[in-house]
Amino acid sequence: MNTQRGFTLIEVLVALLVFGLIATAAAEVGSQYISSYERIRDKTLAGWVADNRINELRLQENLPEISENTNDMDYGPYRWQVTTAVLGTEDPSILRVEVTVARFRGNESEPPPVHTLSAFIGDS
Repeated sequence: MNTQRGFTLIEVLVALLVFGLIATAAAEVGSQYISSYERIRDKTLAGWVADNRINELRLQENLPEISENTNDMDYGPYRWQVTTAVLGTEDPSILRVEVTVARFRGNESEPPPVHTLSAFIGDS
């Protein structure tokens, strides 16, 4: 009696279907992980850039003028656009500062903001 053993075509197709579904789910999870990592990395670096800018203003001898300016800078491996808005308050010895940080991606002329930090500075 000569009996051959092996998988039928249906069993092989079902196994391939299961493998395909698992591979698709794993690829989706990996993609979400990478996107989450990039977002957190950008927000962390942008927070440091904004904090550094506010501390630069705090360390100046005199209070800055009420104004808004935008500068581009390199921080880490990326290029950032830093917009600093110095606003007045009811007390002339205290100013409100808003720093908005955006990261350039590719050849964008106006990158989307990643992080905004507000603070108050004043005469000591």
